[in-house]
Amino acid sequence: MPQYRISEAARLLAVSDDTVRRWVKAGELTATTDAAGRAVIDGEELAARARKYAAEVADPSEVNRSARNRFVGLVTDVVTDTVMAQVELQCGPHRVVSLMSSEAVRELGLRPGSLAVAVVKATTVVVETPQRRSA
Repeated sequence: MPQYRISEAARLLAVSDDTVRRWVKAGELTATTDAAGRAVIDGEELAARARKYAAEVADPSEVNRSARNRFVGLVTDVVTDTVMAQVELQCGPHRVVSLMSSEAVRELGLRPGSLAVAVVKATTVVVETPQRRSA
């Protein structure tokens, strides 16, 4: 079972080490000790915490769709040429980049500061894991 040190858990949850320690002290997370005597948190418990407290921004489009992956954010950059455009959004901690026609950018009125929703429907999603740490 994967375990994460306090600093790793904090980084994964985008909070401070002190916040994770307060959650452990308050009983909101359980810390145990690994073989090296360091405080660690069970990966499954950490994942449940991440899901429970994920800050999701409400989708302003009010459109029903089959795609489950929607990222609400602000357009941070638009690069266009005569035919194609690259649109960058900052959706919470996630940077999402989309390639589309320049015509679509004009029709949607996309420019830095615009509110937008990136909708992802993919049959292929690559999942990677870090190399195992040596004990």
